[in-house]
Amino acid sequence: MRIGMGYDVHRLVEGRDLIIGGVRIPHETGLLGHSDADVLVHAIMDALIGALGKGDIGKHFPDTDERFRGADSMGLLAHVSEMLEADGYRVTNIDCVIIAQKPKMAPFIPRMKARVAEVLGMDESDINIKATTEEGLGFTGALLGISSQAVALIEKVR
Repeated sequence: MRIGMGYDVHRLVEGRDLIIGGVRIPHETGLLGHSDADVLVHAIMDALIGALGKGDIGKHFPDTDERFRGADSMGLLAHVSEMLEADGYRVTNIDCVIIAQKPKMAPFIPRMKARVAEVLGMDESDINIKATTEEGLGFTGALLGISSQAVALIEKVR
């Protein structure tokens, strides 16, 4: 068994879609980034890559590479899943949190879980996604951005 942790943060701006966990969420602002800026999926990818001991998402999907401009993070997650399989690992558990003052995430979490589980070939019951605010404190509380943290457990299967 190996464990990895991930963290990601993106600034909220006008004129961008808000995509979290592969789900488009209606909101007046979206997250700024080189790809679709999906903070939840980025944190999950970082945790999985960390568990493999292969650096971080910036190493594998640099924001200086035009191939990743506007990339769908679910496609990048599929690539991370292929990395796991190639190294003989499978994901056994993911626990993550989205830190956002607004919008409320709870209505979208079931679809997020389903999307992540599908891409990683996991049972939804092995993925936990929760959300919290920072009660008006910090950059997330001031509606300047959204962050996410994830922990992932992987096991060798061959």
